[in-house]
Amino acid sequence: SHGVTINELKDKVKELESHGKSLMFVAYGDTGMGVLALMDKIKQTARDVVMQLQQMNIRAIMMTGDSEQVAKAVASEVGIEEYRAKVLPAEKMEVIKIFQEKGLKVGMVGDGINDAPALAQADVGIAIGAGTDVAKETGDIVLIRNDMVDVVRSIQLGKGTLSKIRQNLFWAFFYNVIGIPIAAGVMYPLFGISLKPEYAGLAMAFSSVSVVTNSLLLKARRM
Repeated sequence: SHGVTINELKDKVKELESHGKSLMFVAYGDTGMGVLALMDKIKQTARDVVMQLQQMNIRAIMMTGDSEQVAKAVASEVGIEEYRAKVLPAEKMEVIKIFQEKGLKVGMVGDGINDAPALAQADVGIAIGAGTDVAKETGDIVLIRNDMVDVVRSIQLGKGTLSKIRQNLFWAFFYNVIGIPIAAGVMYPLFGISLKPEYAGLAMAFSSVSVVTNSLLLKARRM
């Protein structure tokens, strides 16, 4: 392009692109003299993270502004089956909108200014802590460490928290359904069962302690 001939570099270009490298060409006049190959370092945990997401029945899709060849190589290396290449920042947001219109819940992980619109559009935006301030301000969740493993951990923590909330609500409902009628004396005429105020207060305290203790168990959960 731009009137520069790179015929002698074509084979090398194909080889570099197949390894997921972004290319910059060096030319003298209208003749290509060389090529610079750049590549973001893929985190060692990336493939494991993708595998864990898939095991959780979460559909993982990679969106990047890089070329088709680079996107394909990176996606293959980390185990992602679906990817979008040459995606502009606004287009990332549109892709998320399309999934949302289909009734899907979408989480977006990003770290750059280009990811901010998509992070804002997603149902849950997860910003990498080492990223830009704009991304961190836009994300619903900010990961302190620059480690993709924390994406899985945050999902597990969210599910664990929701589970504890449901357990606590069930326990509180069950306690009130049983305890309030007894404390009110409903059972006394039929079975002679009554609950003195001091015992009712003790039972209430026990219920509160049980709920708090159950919630604290979340800290001991291995993720």
